[in-house]
Amino acid sequence: MRTALVVLFTMPCLAGAALEMLPEYARPDPFGGLVAPDQGARNAPVVLRGARGGWISLQFVVKLPEPGPYRLDVRLKAPDGGIQVELFREWFHWVPRQKRYYPDALVPVSLPVSSRLPEPDNRIEKQTAQAYWADLWIPKNAPAGVVRGEARLEAQGRTERLPFELEVLPVAIPEEEIPTIDHNSYGSSWLANFYKEPGESDQEFFSSDRFFELIHAHHRIFYEHRGVFHQLGYGHGGKVGPEFAPALTGSGRTRRVADWMLFDRHYGPLLDGSAFANTRRGRRPIRFVYLPINPEWPASFLWWGEPGYETEFVNVVSEMERHFRAKGWTQTYFELFFNHKKRYKAFPWDGDEARFPEDDDYFAEYHRLLQRAVPAGSPVRFLFRNDASWAMERQFKTLAGKVNFWVLSRSILSWYDYAPKMLKERGDIVWFYSGPPPVTEVSSAVTKFPLTAWMWGIDGYIHWLTVSPGDDPWFAFTGGDTALVYPGARFGIRAPIPSIRLKLQRNCVQDLALLERFAGRRPREELRSEVAARYNRSQPGDWWTRRPRLADTPPYEWSNTDIDEVTDLDERLFARLDAAAWQRVRDWVHELVKEGR
Repeated sequence: MRTALVVLFTMPCLAGAALEMLPEYARPDPFGGLVAPDQGARNAPVVLRGARGGWISLQFVVKLPEPGPYRLDVRLKAPDGGIQVELFREWFHWVPRQKRYYPDALVPVSLPVSSRLPEPDNRIEKQTAQAYWADLWIPKNAPAGVVRGEARLEAQGRTERLPFELEVLPVAIPEEEIPTIDHNSYGSSWLANFYKEPGESDQEFFSSDRFFELIHAHHRIFYEHRGVFHQLGYGHGGKVGPEFAPALTGSGRTRRVADWMLFDRHYGPLLDGSAFANTRRGRRPIRFVYLPINPEWPASFLWWGEPGYETEFVNVVSEMERHFRAKGWTQTYFELFFNHKKRYKAFPWDGDEARFPEDDDYFAEYHRLLQRAVPAGSPVRFLFRNDASWAMERQFKTLAGKVNFWVLSRSILSWYDYAPKMLKERGDIVWFYSGPPPVTEVSSAVTKFPLTAWMWGIDGYIHWLTVSPGDDPWFAFTGGDTALVYPGARFGIRAPIPSIRLKLQRNCVQDLALLERFAGRRPREELRSEVAARYNRSQPGDWWTRRPRLADTPPYEWSNTDIDEVTDLDERLFARLDAAAWQRVRDWVHELVKEGR
Protein backbone atom coordinates (compact mmCIF):
# COMPACT_ATOMS: atom_id res chain seq x y z
CA MET A 1 0.00 0.00 0.00
CA ARG A 2 1.26 3.46 -0.80
CA THR A 3 2.24 5.62 2.11
CA ALA A 4 0.15 8.67 2.99
CA LEU A 5 3.19 10.69 3.97
CA VAL A 6 2.87 13.68 1.66
CA VAL A 7 5.21 16.66 1.55
CA LEU A 8 3.41 19.54 -0.10
CA PHE A 9 4.94 22.92 -0.73
CA THR A 10 3.27 26.24 -1.40
CA MET A 11 1.63 26.38 -4.82
CA PRO A 12 2.37 29.77 -6.42
CA CYS A 13 -0.39 31.69 -8.19
CA LEU A 14 -0.27 34.70 -10.45
CA ALA A 15 1.34 37.78 -8.87
CA GLY A 16 2.53 35.80 -5.84
CA ALA A 17 -0.79 34.48 -4.52
CA ALA A 18 -0.34 31.04 -2.94
CA LEU A 19 -2.07 28.08 -1.34
CA GLU A 20 -0.19 26.20 1.36
CA MET A 21 -0.87 23.00 3.27
CA LEU A 22 0.27 22.67 6.90
CA PRO A 23 0.14 19.87 9.48
CA GLU A 24 -2.33 20.35 12.34
CA TYR A 25 0.33 21.31 14.87
CA ALA A 26 2.01 24.10 12.83
CA ARG A 27 -0.17 27.12 13.60
CA PRO A 28 0.09 29.94 11.07
CA ASP A 29 0.06 33.67 11.69
CA PRO A 30 -1.86 36.21 9.55
CA PHE A 31 1.26 37.33 7.68
CA GLY A 32 2.37 34.09 6.04
CA GLY A 33 4.59 32.63 8.77
CA LEU A 34 4.10 30.43 11.83
CA VAL A 35 3.43 31.59 15.39
CA ALA A 36 6.63 31.81 17.43
CA PRO A 37 6.17 28.69 19.65
CA ASP A 38 5.58 26.44 16.60
CA GLN A 39 8.31 27.75 14.30
CA GLY A 40 10.34 24.59 14.73
CA ALA A 41 7.67 22.91 12.60
CA ARG A 42 8.43 25.04 9.53
CA ASN A 43 8.52 22.91 6.36
CA ALA A 44 7.30 19.86 8.32
CA PRO A 45 5.69 17.10 6.23
CA VAL A 46 1.92 16.69 6.30
CA VAL A 47 0.99 13.16 7.41
CA LEU A 48 -2.55 12.19 6.48
CA ARG A 49 -3.26 8.80 7.95
CA GLY A 50 -5.98 7.70 10.31
CA ALA A 51 -8.23 4.93 11.58
CA ARG A 52 -11.91 4.40 10.98
CA GLY A 53 -14.36 6.10 13.29
CA GLY A 54 -12.03 9.05 13.77
CA TRP A 55 -10.72 12.32 12.39
CA ILE A 56 -7.74 13.45 10.36
CA SER A 57 -6.86 17.15 10.53
CA LEU A 58 -4.77 19.52 8.46
CA GLN A 59 -4.64 23.22 7.57
CA PHE A 60 -4.85 25.19 4.34
CA VAL A 61 -3.44 28.71 4.16
CA VAL A 62 -4.51 31.21 1.51
CA LYS A 63 -1.84 33.85 0.84
CA LEU A 64 -2.39 37.04 -1.17
CA PRO A 65 0.36 39.67 -1.39
CA GLU A 66 -2.20 42.45 -1.79
CA PRO A 67 -5.86 42.94 -0.81
CA GLY A 68 -8.43 41.08 -2.86
CA PRO A 69 -11.09 38.35 -3.05
CA TYR A 70 -10.51 34.61 -3.21
CA ARG A 71 -12.44 31.35 -3.36
CA LEU A 72 -11.30 28.12 -1.67
CA ASP A 73 -12.67 24.63 -2.14
CA VAL A 74 -11.60 21.23 -0.77
CA ARG A 75 -12.90 18.04 -2.39
CA LEU A 76 -12.23 14.31 -2.25
CA LYS A 77 -12.17 12.27 -5.41
CA ALA A 78 -14.30 9.19 -5.93
CA PRO A 79 -14.17 6.61 -4.54
CA ASP A 80 -13.94 8.49 -1.24
CA GLY A 81 -15.12 5.79 1.18
CA GLY A 82 -17.77 8.10 2.61
CA ILE A 83 -15.11 10.39 4.13
CA GLN A 84 -16.52 13.84 4.86
CA VAL A 85 -14.75 17.20 4.94
CA GLU A 86 -15.52 19.96 7.44
CA LEU A 87 -13.83 23.34 7.07
CA PHE A 88 -13.32 26.07 9.67
CA ARG A 89 -11.91 29.56 9.34
CA GLU A 90 -9.22 30.19 11.93
CA TRP A 91 -9.72 33.35 13.94
CA PHE A 92 -6.54 35.25 14.76
CA HIS A 93 -6.71 36.49 18.37
CA TRP A 94 -4.73 39.58 19.35
CA VAL A 95 -2.81 38.94 22.60
CA PRO A 96 -1.88 42.41 23.93
CA ARG A 97 0.75 41.25 26.42
CA GLN A 98 2.77 39.69 23.61
CA LYS A 99 1.64 42.04 20.85
CA ARG A 100 1.11 39.02 18.60
CA TYR A 101 -1.69 37.15 16.86
CA TYR A 102 -2.49 33.49 17.55
CA PRO A 103 -5.10 31.35 15.75
CA ASP A 104 -7.47 29.34 17.94
CA ALA A 105 -11.25 29.81 17.55
CA LEU A 106 -12.61 27.85 14.60
CA VAL A 107 -15.57 29.32 12.71
CA PRO A 108 -17.51 26.73 10.65
CA VAL A 109 -17.78 27.61 6.96
CA SER A 110 -19.50 25.97 4.01
CA LEU A 111 -17.58 24.70 1.01
CA PRO A 112 -16.66 26.36 -1.24
CA VAL A 113 -15.82 29.44 0.82
CA SER A 114 -15.54 32.92 -0.69
CA SER A 115 -13.91 35.78 1.18
CA ARG A 116 -11.19 38.39 0.85
CA LEU A 117 -7.97 39.53 2.46
CA PRO A 118 -7.71 41.23 4.82
CA GLU A 119 -10.67 39.44 6.45
CA PRO A 120 -13.16 42.25 7.21
CA ASP A 121 -14.31 41.04 10.65
CA ASN A 122 -10.89 40.03 12.01
CA ARG A 123 -9.66 43.60 11.34
CA ILE A 124 -5.94 42.82 10.95
CA GLU A 125 -4.04 45.58 9.23
CA LYS A 126 -1.87 44.33 6.35
CA GLN A 127 -3.11 40.74 6.72
CA THR A 128 -1.77 38.63 3.86
CA ALA A 129 -2.68 35.08 4.94
CA GLN A 130 -5.86 33.34 6.09
CA ALA A 131 -5.80 29.83 7.54
CA TYR A 132 -8.50 27.17 7.38
CA TRP A 133 -8.70 24.07 9.55
CA ALA A 134 -9.92 20.95 7.76
CA ASP A 135 -11.37 17.95 9.61
CA LEU A 136 -11.78 14.74 7.60
CA TRP A 137 -14.20 12.25 9.19
CA ILE A 138 -13.56 8.58 8.42
CA PRO A 139 -16.70 6.44 8.87
CA LYS A 140 -16.39 3.08 10.60
CA ASN A 141 -17.25 1.28 7.37
CA ALA A 142 -14.74 3.12 5.18
CA PRO A 143 -12.53 0.73 3.20
CA ALA A 144 -8.84 0.70 3.98
CA GLY A 145 -6.60 2.27 1.39
CA VAL A 146 -5.59 5.59 -0.12
CA VAL A 147 -8.11 8.35 -0.82
CA ARG A 148 -7.15 11.33 -2.99
CA GLY A 149 -8.31 14.89 -2.67
CA GLU A 150 -7.66 18.36 -3.94
CA ALA A 151 -7.73 21.89 -2.55
CA ARG A 152 -8.44 24.58 -5.12
CA LEU A 153 -7.79 28.30 -4.84
CA GLU A 154 -9.27 30.87 -7.21
CA ALA A 155 -7.64 34.27 -6.90
CA GLN A 156 -6.46 37.08 -9.14
CA GLY A 157 -8.10 35.54 -12.21
CA ARG A 158 -6.44 32.12 -11.96
CA THR A 159 -7.12 28.71 -10.42
CA GLU A 160 -4.45 26.69 -8.64
CA ARG A 161 -4.85 23.10 -7.45
CA LEU A 162 -3.14 21.45 -4.50
CA PRO A 163 -3.49 17.62 -4.50
CA PHE A 164 -3.23 15.49 -1.37
CA GLU A 165 -3.62 11.86 -0.31
CA LEU A 166 -4.77 10.24 2.90
CA GLU A 167 -4.48 6.66 4.05
CA VAL A 168 -7.31 4.87 5.86
CA LEU A 169 -5.97 2.23 8.24
CA PRO A 170 -7.71 -1.17 8.50
CA VAL A 171 -8.82 -0.68 12.13
CA ALA A 172 -11.41 1.36 14.00
CA ILE A 173 -10.78 3.62 16.97
CA PRO A 174 -12.39 2.17 20.12
CA GLU A 175 -15.42 4.09 21.39
CA GLU A 176 -14.18 4.36 24.97
CA GLU A 177 -12.28 7.54 25.82
CA ILE A 178 -8.81 6.68 27.09
CA PRO A 179 -8.25 8.71 29.12
CA THR A 180 -11.44 10.58 30.00
CA ILE A 181 -11.06 14.29 29.22
CA ASP A 182 -13.30 16.35 31.48
CA HIS A 183 -14.18 19.99 30.80
CA ASN A 184 -15.48 21.78 33.87
CA SER A 185 -17.69 24.82 34.28
CA TYR A 186 -19.69 26.55 37.00
CA GLY A 187 -23.39 27.39 36.91
CA SER A 188 -25.11 28.73 33.82
CA SER A 189 -25.30 32.54 34.25
CA TRP A 190 -22.35 32.93 31.84
CA LEU A 191 -24.57 31.70 29.01
CA ALA A 192 -26.65 34.88 29.27
CA ASN A 193 -23.50 36.99 28.86
CA PHE A 194 -22.85 35.37 25.49
CA TYR A 195 -26.28 34.52 24.08
CA LYS A 196 -29.05 36.68 25.57
CA GLU A 197 -30.93 38.64 22.89
CA PRO A 198 -31.10 42.47 23.09
CA GLY A 199 -34.02 43.46 25.29
CA GLU A 200 -34.50 39.93 26.58
CA SER A 201 -34.89 39.65 30.36
CA ASP A 202 -32.99 37.12 32.44
CA GLN A 203 -36.25 35.40 33.28
CA GLU A 204 -37.16 35.05 29.61
CA PHE A 205 -33.71 33.73 28.70
CA PHE A 206 -33.35 31.20 31.53
CA SER A 207 -36.83 29.76 30.95
CA SER A 208 -36.50 29.52 27.17
CA ASP A 209 -35.95 26.41 25.09
CA ARG A 210 -32.88 28.17 23.69
CA PHE A 211 -31.26 28.20 27.16
CA PHE A 212 -31.57 24.44 27.62
CA GLU A 213 -30.46 23.83 24.05
CA LEU A 214 -27.32 25.88 24.74
CA ILE A 215 -26.52 23.65 27.72
CA HIS A 216 -26.99 20.57 25.56
CA ALA A 217 -24.91 22.14 22.78
CA HIS A 218 -21.98 22.52 25.16
CA HIS A 219 -22.28 18.87 26.13
CA ARG A 220 -22.42 17.93 22.45
CA ILE A 221 -19.31 19.83 21.37
CA PHE A 222 -17.18 18.21 24.06
CA TYR A 223 -18.74 14.78 23.45
CA GLU A 224 -18.01 15.02 19.72
CA HIS A 225 -14.40 15.85 20.62
CA ARG A 226 -14.15 12.70 22.76
CA GLY A 227 -14.63 14.50 26.06
CA VAL A 228 -17.04 15.14 28.91
CA PHE A 229 -18.69 18.41 29.98
CA HIS A 230 -19.15 18.95 33.72
CA GLN A 231 -21.40 21.76 34.95
CA LEU A 232 -21.47 22.39 38.71
CA GLY A 233 -24.89 23.69 39.67
CA TYR A 234 -24.28 25.21 43.11
CA GLY A 235 -22.15 27.97 44.60
CA HIS A 236 -19.70 27.97 47.48
CA GLY A 237 -22.50 28.85 49.90
CA GLY A 238 -24.65 25.96 48.70
CA LYS A 239 -27.24 27.85 46.63
CA VAL A 240 -28.41 25.59 43.80
CA GLY A 241 -29.54 26.81 40.37
CA PRO A 242 -33.16 25.82 39.67
CA GLU A 243 -32.31 23.79 36.56
CA PHE A 244 -29.73 21.72 38.46
CA ALA A 245 -31.96 20.27 41.18
CA PRO A 246 -35.59 19.23 41.58
CA ALA A 247 -37.81 21.67 43.48
CA LEU A 248 -38.36 20.62 47.10
CA THR A 249 -41.19 21.05 49.57
CA GLY A 250 -41.85 20.28 53.24
CA SER A 251 -39.42 19.86 56.12
CA GLY A 252 -38.26 17.07 58.38
CA ARG A 253 -40.21 13.89 57.68
CA THR A 254 -42.27 15.66 54.98
CA ARG A 255 -39.24 16.87 53.02
CA ARG A 256 -39.63 15.60 49.45
CA VAL A 257 -39.35 16.47 45.77
CA ALA A 258 -42.20 18.70 44.63
CA ASP A 259 -41.35 19.03 40.94
CA TRP A 260 -38.94 17.32 38.54
CA MET A 261 -39.86 19.47 35.52
CA LEU A 262 -36.78 21.73 35.19
CA PHE A 263 -34.38 19.01 36.28
CA ASP A 264 -35.72 16.57 33.71
CA ARG A 265 -35.81 19.25 31.03
CA HIS A 266 -32.13 19.87 31.68
CA TYR A 267 -30.82 16.37 32.28
CA GLY A 268 -33.29 14.05 30.55
CA PRO A 269 -31.77 14.32 27.04
CA LEU A 270 -28.27 14.02 28.54
CA LEU A 271 -29.00 11.00 30.71
CA ASP A 272 -30.88 9.05 28.05
CA GLY A 273 -28.45 10.09 25.29
CA SER A 274 -31.04 11.69 23.01
CA ALA A 275 -29.10 15.00 23.12
CA PHE A 276 -26.40 13.22 21.07
CA ALA A 277 -28.63 11.37 18.62
CA ASN A 278 -27.45 13.34 15.58
CA THR A 279 -23.73 13.33 16.38
CA ARG A 280 -21.19 11.23 14.49
CA ARG A 281 -20.40 9.33 17.67
CA GLY A 282 -24.05 8.45 18.09
CA ARG A 283 -26.51 8.41 20.96
CA ARG A 284 -24.98 7.65 24.35
CA PRO A 285 -25.75 8.96 27.87
CA ILE A 286 -23.22 11.26 29.50
CA ARG A 287 -20.77 9.32 31.63
CA PHE A 288 -20.42 11.69 34.61
CA VAL A 289 -22.59 14.36 36.21
CA TYR A 290 -22.49 16.40 39.40
CA LEU A 291 -25.35 15.89 41.83
CA PRO A 292 -26.78 19.07 43.39
CA ILE A 293 -26.06 17.66 46.84
CA ASN A 294 -23.98 19.93 49.08
CA PRO A 295 -24.03 20.81 52.80
CA GLU A 296 -27.00 23.14 52.21
CA TRP A 297 -29.04 20.89 49.90
CA PRO A 298 -31.30 18.96 50.28
CA ALA A 299 -31.06 19.72 54.00
CA SER A 300 -29.91 22.99 55.57
CA PHE A 301 -26.51 22.81 57.26
CA LEU A 302 -28.07 24.82 60.08
CA TRP A 303 -29.38 21.49 61.36
CA TRP A 304 -26.16 19.52 60.82
CA GLY A 305 -25.83 16.80 63.45
CA GLU A 306 -29.55 16.84 64.24
CA PRO A 307 -31.90 13.96 63.34
CA GLY A 308 -33.82 16.28 61.03
CA TYR A 309 -30.80 16.80 58.76
CA GLU A 310 -30.37 13.08 58.27
CA THR A 311 -34.09 12.60 57.67
CA GLU A 312 -34.28 15.31 55.02
CA PHE A 313 -31.10 14.14 53.29
CA VAL A 314 -32.14 10.50 53.17
CA ASN A 315 -35.71 11.26 52.06
CA VAL A 316 -34.69 13.37 49.08
CA VAL A 317 -31.65 11.36 47.95
CA SER A 318 -33.71 8.17 48.17
CA GLU A 319 -36.34 9.81 46.00
CA MET A 320 -33.66 10.80 43.50
CA GLU A 321 -32.44 7.21 43.30
CA ARG A 322 -35.99 5.97 42.62
CA HIS A 323 -36.55 8.64 39.97
CA PHE A 324 -33.28 7.87 38.19
CA ARG A 325 -34.02 4.15 38.29
CA ALA A 326 -37.54 4.60 36.94
CA LYS A 327 -36.18 6.71 34.08
CA GLY A 328 -33.55 4.12 33.22
CA TRP A 329 -30.69 6.50 33.92
CA THR A 330 -28.28 3.78 34.90
CA GLN A 331 -25.30 4.35 32.60
CA THR A 332 -24.14 7.63 34.17
CA TYR A 333 -22.02 8.15 37.28
CA PHE A 334 -23.81 10.53 39.68
CA GLU A 335 -21.25 12.33 41.84
CA LEU A 336 -21.65 13.42 45.44
CA PHE A 337 -19.05 16.21 45.45
CA PHE A 338 -18.19 19.11 47.76
CA ASN A 339 -16.74 22.28 46.25
CA HIS A 340 -16.55 24.58 49.28
CA LYS A 341 -13.62 25.69 51.40
CA LYS A 342 -13.63 26.82 55.01
CA ARG A 343 -12.13 30.18 54.10
CA TYR A 344 -15.25 31.06 52.09
CA LYS A 345 -16.98 31.22 55.50
CA ALA A 346 -20.12 29.32 54.53
CA PHE A 347 -19.24 26.01 56.22
CA PRO A 348 -16.73 25.17 58.98
CA TRP A 349 -14.79 22.52 57.01
CA ASP A 350 -13.05 22.03 53.69
CA GLY A 351 -14.94 19.94 51.17
CA ASP A 352 -12.57 20.80 48.32
CA GLU A 353 -8.82 20.18 48.80
CA ALA A 354 -9.15 19.43 52.51
CA ARG A 355 -6.08 19.98 54.67
CA PHE A 356 -7.10 19.25 58.26
CA PRO A 357 -7.64 15.75 59.72
CA GLU A 358 -10.93 16.71 61.38
CA ASP A 359 -12.44 17.45 57.97
CA ASP A 360 -12.35 13.74 57.15
CA ASP A 361 -15.10 13.16 59.72
CA TYR A 362 -17.56 15.06 57.53
CA PHE A 363 -16.70 12.87 54.54
CA ALA A 364 -17.24 9.76 56.65
CA GLU A 365 -20.66 11.01 57.81
CA TYR A 366 -21.80 11.87 54.30
CA HIS A 367 -20.75 8.40 53.19
CA ARG A 368 -22.96 6.94 55.89
CA LEU A 369 -25.89 9.14 54.82
CA LEU A 370 -25.42 8.16 51.18
CA GLN A 371 -25.43 4.49 52.12
CA ARG A 372 -28.69 4.96 54.02
CA ALA A 373 -30.29 6.76 51.08
CA VAL A 374 -29.23 4.44 48.24
CA PRO A 375 -30.30 0.79 48.53
CA ALA A 376 -27.60 -1.82 48.17
CA GLY A 377 -27.53 -3.25 44.68
CA SER A 378 -29.17 -0.22 43.07
CA PRO A 379 -28.48 -0.09 39.31
CA VAL A 380 -28.09 3.70 39.65
CA ARG A 381 -24.39 4.56 39.85
CA PHE A 382 -23.65 6.88 42.75
CA LEU A 383 -20.05 7.91 43.39
CA PHE A 384 -18.49 9.79 46.29
CA ARG A 385 -15.98 12.17 44.72
CA ASN A 386 -13.17 13.96 46.52
CA ASP A 387 -10.97 16.62 44.90
CA ALA A 388 -7.80 16.28 46.95
CA SER A 389 -4.41 17.91 47.04
CA TRP A 390 -2.57 18.71 50.28
CA ALA A 391 -3.87 15.76 52.29
CA MET A 392 -4.41 13.18 49.55
CA GLU A 393 -1.97 10.65 50.99
CA ARG A 394 -3.68 10.75 54.38
CA GLN A 395 -7.11 10.59 52.82
CA PHE A 396 -6.18 7.57 50.70
CA LYS A 397 -6.12 5.77 54.06
CA THR A 398 -8.79 7.50 56.15
CA LEU A 399 -11.38 7.58 53.36
CA ALA A 400 -10.67 4.14 51.89
CA GLY A 401 -13.97 2.42 51.18
CA LYS A 402 -15.81 5.73 51.45
CA VAL A 403 -14.52 7.92 48.63
CA ASN A 404 -14.35 5.99 45.34
CA PHE A 405 -13.69 8.81 42.86
CA TRP A 406 -10.48 10.82 43.30
CA VAL A 407 -9.65 14.01 41.40
CA LEU A 408 -6.13 14.89 42.44
CA SER A 409 -3.59 17.68 42.19
CA ARG A 410 -1.18 16.74 39.41
CA SER A 411 1.81 18.28 41.18
CA ILE A 412 1.26 16.47 44.47
CA LEU A 413 0.15 13.18 42.89
CA SER A 414 3.48 13.15 41.06
CA TRP A 415 5.16 12.48 44.44
CA TYR A 416 3.24 9.23 44.97
CA ASP A 417 4.02 6.84 42.12
CA TYR A 418 2.46 3.96 44.06
CA ALA A 419 -0.95 5.64 44.39
CA PRO A 420 -2.60 4.98 40.99
CA LYS A 421 -2.09 1.21 41.18
CA MET A 422 -3.26 1.10 44.81
CA LEU A 423 -6.41 3.11 44.15
CA LYS A 424 -7.26 1.28 40.93
CA GLU A 425 -6.86 -2.13 42.57
CA ARG A 426 -9.52 -1.25 45.13
CA GLY A 427 -11.90 -0.20 42.35
CA ASP A 428 -11.63 3.59 42.60
CA ILE A 429 -11.74 6.02 39.67
CA VAL A 430 -8.69 8.32 39.51
CA TRP A 431 -8.28 11.63 37.67
CA PHE A 432 -6.01 14.62 38.13
CA TYR A 433 -6.89 18.28 37.51
CA SER A 434 -5.22 21.02 35.52
CA GLY A 435 -5.99 23.99 33.29
CA PRO A 436 -5.85 24.24 29.49
CA PRO A 437 -2.48 25.48 28.20
CA PRO A 438 -2.80 28.98 26.71
CA VAL A 439 -2.43 29.62 23.00
CA THR A 440 0.94 31.23 23.67
CA GLU A 441 2.46 27.83 24.47
CA VAL A 442 3.65 25.40 21.81
CA SER A 443 0.74 23.65 20.07
CA SER A 444 1.65 20.22 21.46
CA ALA A 445 1.23 21.47 25.05
CA VAL A 446 -2.43 20.47 24.95
CA THR A 447 -1.38 16.82 24.58
CA LYS A 448 0.71 16.68 27.74
CA PHE A 449 -2.23 16.10 30.10
CA PRO A 450 -3.87 13.22 28.20
CA LEU A 451 -0.45 11.64 27.88
CA THR A 452 0.36 12.15 31.58
CA ALA A 453 -2.86 10.33 32.54
CA TRP A 454 -1.98 7.46 30.21
CA MET A 455 1.64 7.31 31.42
CA TRP A 456 0.45 7.20 35.04
CA GLY A 457 -2.16 4.54 34.37
CA ILE A 458 -5.10 6.59 35.63
CA ASP A 459 -8.57 7.14 34.20
CA GLY A 460 -8.55 10.79 33.18
CA TYR A 461 -8.09 14.40 34.03
CA ILE A 462 -10.15 17.55 34.41
CA HIS A 463 -9.64 21.02 32.96
CA TRP A 464 -11.02 23.06 35.83
CA LEU A 465 -12.58 25.75 33.60
CA THR A 466 -13.08 25.59 29.83
CA VAL A 467 -15.88 27.97 28.86
CA SER A 468 -14.55 31.35 30.00
CA PRO A 469 -12.68 33.02 27.09
CA GLY A 470 -12.50 36.45 28.76
CA ASP A 471 -14.23 39.78 28.23
CA ASP A 472 -12.90 40.21 24.70
CA PRO A 473 -11.29 37.06 23.31
CA TRP A 474 -11.40 38.42 19.78
CA PHE A 475 -9.32 41.61 20.05
CA ALA A 476 -7.85 41.57 23.58
CA PHE A 477 -7.24 37.91 24.34
CA THR A 478 -5.71 36.79 27.63
CA GLY A 479 -4.53 33.47 26.24
CA GLY A 480 -7.38 31.02 26.72
CA ASP A 481 -6.15 29.13 29.78
CA THR A 482 -9.80 28.95 30.89
CA ALA A 483 -11.36 28.23 27.49
CA LEU A 484 -11.37 25.48 24.91
CA VAL A 485 -14.57 26.64 23.20
CA TYR A 486 -15.84 30.07 22.21
CA PRO A 487 -19.33 31.60 21.93
CA GLY A 488 -20.53 31.43 18.35
CA ALA A 489 -22.93 34.37 18.67
CA ARG A 490 -20.50 36.80 16.96
CA PHE A 491 -20.81 34.68 13.82
CA GLY A 492 -24.55 34.13 14.00
CA ILE A 493 -24.15 30.69 15.57
CA ARG A 494 -26.29 29.98 18.65
CA ALA A 495 -23.89 27.39 19.98
CA PRO A 496 -20.26 27.12 21.06
CA ILE A 497 -17.58 26.79 18.42
CA PRO A 498 -14.39 24.73 18.85
CA SER A 499 -10.77 25.73 19.19
CA ILE A 500 -7.60 24.45 17.58
CA ARG A 501 -6.48 23.23 20.99
CA LEU A 502 -9.69 21.21 21.42
CA LYS A 503 -9.12 19.58 18.01
CA LEU A 504 -5.49 18.75 18.83
CA GLN A 505 -6.57 17.29 22.17
CA ARG A 506 -9.27 15.16 20.49
CA ASN A 507 -6.81 13.80 17.95
CA CYS A 508 -4.37 12.91 20.73
CA VAL A 509 -7.02 11.00 22.65
CA GLN A 510 -8.02 9.13 19.48
CA ASP A 511 -4.43 7.96 19.18
CA LEU A 512 -4.28 6.88 22.82
CA ALA A 513 -7.48 4.87 22.40
CA LEU A 514 -5.89 3.20 19.38
CA LEU A 515 -2.68 2.59 21.31
CA GLU A 516 -4.65 0.77 24.02
CA ARG A 517 -5.42 -1.95 21.47
CA PHE A 518 -1.82 -3.07 21.89
CA ALA A 519 -1.75 -3.05 25.70
CA GLY A 520 -2.68 -6.74 25.83
CA ARG A 521 -0.16 -7.75 23.18
CA ARG A 522 2.93 -5.94 24.42
CA PRO A 523 4.09 -5.11 27.95
CA ARG A 524 2.61 -1.80 29.02
CA GLU A 525 5.96 -0.55 30.29
CA GLU A 526 7.44 -1.21 26.87
CA LEU A 527 4.69 0.88 25.28
CA ARG A 528 5.26 3.68 27.79
CA SER A 529 9.00 3.66 27.15
CA GLU A 530 8.52 3.91 23.39
CA VAL A 531 5.94 6.72 23.69
CA ALA A 532 7.99 8.74 26.18
CA ALA A 533 11.13 8.51 24.05
CA ARG A 534 9.34 9.72 20.94
CA TYR A 535 7.36 12.42 22.67
CA ASN A 536 10.14 14.25 24.51
CA ARG A 537 13.12 11.88 24.76
CA SER A 538 12.13 10.95 28.31
CA GLN A 539 11.74 7.68 30.22
CA PRO A 540 8.63 6.59 32.19
CA GLY A 541 10.36 7.25 35.50
CA ASP A 542 10.92 10.87 34.50
CA TRP A 543 7.16 11.47 34.63
CA TRP A 544 7.22 11.23 38.44
CA THR A 545 8.75 13.53 41.05
CA ARG A 546 11.00 12.11 43.74
CA ARG A 547 9.10 12.05 47.02
CA PRO A 548 10.10 15.23 48.90
CA ARG A 549 10.67 15.53 52.62
CA LEU A 550 7.70 17.87 52.64
CA ALA A 551 5.40 14.89 52.07
CA ASP A 552 6.28 13.57 55.54
CA THR A 553 5.21 16.73 57.34
CA PRO A 554 1.63 17.80 58.24
CA PRO A 555 -0.15 19.18 55.12
CA TYR A 556 -1.74 22.01 57.11
CA GLU A 557 1.78 23.42 57.58
CA TRP A 558 2.52 23.61 53.83
CA SER A 559 2.26 26.61 51.57
CA ASN A 560 1.85 26.75 47.81
CA THR A 561 5.42 28.01 47.59
CA ASP A 562 6.62 24.92 49.48
CA ILE A 563 4.90 22.70 46.91
CA ASP A 564 6.29 24.61 43.93
CA GLU A 565 9.82 24.39 45.31
CA VAL A 566 9.80 20.59 45.39
CA THR A 567 7.90 19.88 42.16
CA ASP A 568 9.82 20.40 38.92
CA LEU A 569 7.68 18.19 36.67
CA ASP A 570 6.85 20.84 34.08
CA GLU A 571 10.36 22.21 33.94
CA ARG A 572 11.91 18.77 33.47
CA LEU A 573 9.40 17.32 31.02
CA PHE A 574 7.77 20.06 29.04
CA ALA A 575 9.96 23.17 28.99
CA ARG A 576 11.49 22.20 25.63
CA LEU A 577 8.46 20.52 24.10
CA ASP A 578 8.37 20.96 20.32
CA ALA A 579 5.31 21.29 18.09
CA ALA A 580 5.77 17.90 16.41
CA ALA A 581 6.03 15.94 19.69
CA TRP A 582 2.69 14.22 19.34
CA GLN A 583 3.07 13.57 15.61
CA ARG A 584 6.07 11.36 16.37
CA VAL A 585 3.96 9.30 18.77
CA ARG A 586 1.10 9.08 16.25
CA ASP A 587 3.42 7.90 13.48
CA TRP A 588 4.67 5.08 15.73
CA VAL A 589 1.13 4.04 16.72
CA HIS A 590 0.15 3.92 13.06
CA GLU A 591 3.19 1.79 12.26
CA LEU A 592 2.10 -0.67 14.97
CA VAL A 593 -1.33 -0.83 13.36
CA LYS A 594 0.08 -1.43 9.89
CA GLU A 595 2.45 -4.12 11.15
CA GLY A 596 -0.39 -5.77 13.11
CA ARG A 597 1.69 -5.93 16.28
